[in-house]
Amino acid sequence: MKIGVLGAGTMGAGIAQVAAQSGHEVVLVDVNQVQLDKAKIALMKILDRMIEKGSLDDTGKTAIVGRMQFSTQVTDFKGSGLIIEAIVEKIEVKHLVFKEIEEIVGVDCIIASNTSSLSIASIGSVLKVPSRVIGIHFFNPAPLMPLVEIIPAVQTNTETLNTAKSIIDSWNKVTVVCKDTPGFIVNRVARPFYGEALRIYEEGIADFATIDWAMTELAGFRMGPFTLMDYIGNDINYTVTETVFAAFYYDPRFKPAFTQKRHMEAGFLGRKTARGFYDYSEGIALPAPNKDEKLGQQIVDRILAMLINEAYDALFLNIASREAIDLAMTKGVNYPKGLLAWSEEIGLKTVLSRLEDLFQEYGEDRYRPNPLLKRLAK
Repeated sequence: MKIGVLGAGTMGAGIAQVAAQSGHEVVLVDVNQVQLDKAKIALMKILDRMIEKGSLDDTGKTAIVGRMQFSTQVTDFKGSGLIIEAIVEKIEVKHLVFKEIEEIVGVDCIIASNTSSLSIASIGSVLKVPSRVIGIHFFNPAPLMPLVEIIPAVQTNTETLNTAKSIIDSWNKVTVVCKDTPGFIVNRVARPFYGEALRIYEEGIADFATIDWAMTELAGFRMGPFTLMDYIGNDINYTVTETVFAAFYYDPRFKPAFTQKRHMEAGFLGRKTARGFYDYSEGIALPAPNKDEKLGQQIVDRILAMLINEAYDALFLNIASREAIDLAMTKGVNYPKGLLAWSEEIGLKTVLSRLEDLFQEYGEDRYRPNPLLKRLAK
């Protein structure tokens, strides 16, 4: 099957690489020739590194490159069985390109979006055959991250879902099917990892370094929330939070933090600008955390309770199965454990008690315990 990928940024180029490595003829399209050239150079470097590591040989590299076509013309998507769009997160732009693509490809071609937060139903609403629209959400970097969220819209037919899932499964990816709701599984459930950490900082309970230390050393996460936000980019992370917040009709659970907004406005975007929550300038040492284990455990317990509550909310509203939710968080964002399994390890009554204490103390809806968690704890 011929695969088309629209958008030659990091994500689009990564998806194209995965498809080509899986044996497909691939067309990577971007209206910007400079971006296409960058993507091609980056691909060559990646393949050369794979040869150095022994995971690929020269013959394999030649075959992969031979299956790749780099184009500025959307018309080159003709004959594709699957198109994956990975462009700017603006619904009006996606509407324009989806209508254009539909005029070029055959009636059986699946047209997918890699969006991380926009409605698949809305994206597909402009199609003449909306039953072929679906969300196929990869995580960055696409060649390395195993998880892919598969999101059928209300218009998507069963054949489109089954075919899309089968194709991505054949690329040796771990797929989870979830409802078309804001943030899907990962970007929805993960919001408290950032939001509650920011709240703890804003209350003056602990600084960035101490919160990061607690979440890595005591909780076992690979990166603390502030290190991770700096890695992702405060512009990107804040925009996702703001998008999810608005999409959930301004539910206070997803409320963005002024601290992150001010960092974004100041241009402190993280590693890519050498300044985020931390200063990454040459010669500048990162601040030392306060390694008070009692304080650290309080931080962990609070953030983890909020994460678990969000996981139960996703399960309560049938966003995905229990297995899919835990799989998504371990394979999509490298959490040390699935949150639902982790809650049982801690004890549901303990988690519920922590949330009820927060809710009673603050009187804010963001801390309200999920009904399913309350039922199961009883």
